[in-house]
Amino acid sequence: MKNNVLIVGGGPAGLEASSQLQRLGYNVILIERSAALGGHLAKWDRLFPSGVSAQDALKTLLGRIEGVKCFTDTEVQSINRLDKSYNVILSNGITVLADAVLMTTGFDLFEASRKEEYGYGIYNQVMTNADLEAYFRNHSDKRIDNPRRIGFVHCVGSRDEKAGCRSCSKVCCATAVKQAIEMKQAFPEADVFCFYMDLRLFGRHYEDMYLKAQKDYGIRFIRGRVAEVAENADGSLQVKAEDTVASKPLKVSLDLLVLMAGMRPSVSGRRVGELLEVPVEEDGYFSVREGIVSGQRSPLPGIFLAGAATGPKTLPDTLADARAAAVLVDDYLSGIFTEAKHYKNLVRELW
Repeated sequence: MKNNVLIVGGGPAGLEASSQLQRLGYNVILIERSAALGGHLAKWDRLFPSGVSAQDALKTLLGRIEGVKCFTDTEVQSINRLDKSYNVILSNGITVLADAVLMTTGFDLFEASRKEEYGYGIYNQVMTNADLEAYFRNHSDKRIDNPRRIGFVHCVGSRDEKAGCRSCSKVCCATAVKQAIEMKQAFPEADVFCFYMDLRLFGRHYEDMYLKAQKDYGIRFIRGRVAEVAENADGSLQVKAEDTVASKPLKVSLDLLVLMAGMRPSVSGRRVGELLEVPVEEDGYFSVREGIVSGQRSPLPGIFLAGAATGPKTLPDTLADARAAAVLVDDYLSGIFTEAKHYKNLVRELW
């Protein structure tokens, strides 16, 4: 009899873990609270550093989950711990007896309107990285009308004590560089500025992308925080910042300002975590049992974690994390099976 594995969250981590566990012979049940699978990847246009299609990447992941029982528009209603399994009632009325639960609940984007000084939701010409990515996909947004001067603000909601997040979101710098290049490609005559604290381009080919942005596209990188954004009479934006390299204040008039909203723990994921009583750390992400040697195990038996459920990750990191989680789930369930088999053999010997 196959073991049942419940995977909560149908983003890239959930899809990759599902395919791996399916191949290992488990009965996988994947649930997703949204109407479609794919998570944030489904909303993106192109991926850094090479600009590959996000939709092509998603199609590849979806193509691997044949045979997996998938339920969309579905959430966990209740969970009860039994002896060595979990009785899970889903919002669609189905009850699952899960031998292991893998949390791949992803992340939420920081609500940029919380940083009132940047004017998101106040001024028409301020948008987020997610808004801009939607424009790249649909080529339609009233805020974008042949802009001549475009600014990008890094670390919006990340590395910010007041916003409640001291950590780096890992993807914002690379996303800003990618999107700045794409805007320069779409509007070659535009001047593009990136306001940053520190550029954290740690991945392979990321630095090449940054150098390309400077050399080939003339994008200007300004080290310093944006202090204030105001609207001019003509609807353009006045941005006040400090150039810390030149040690002087700076005023720039822009037609469009893009805020790089960072990653925050998933609210819906936290709700499921509370049902399971999975502990969280100070930053709001789920705790793991051993952060270095097996960062996909929760402190609870039979509960595993993967992807951005345990902190900000790039897409390649997320997929690798999901594969590692599948291996640990297999180790755990194989151990249970071995233990049960040993017990049965012992009973036979006694009789």
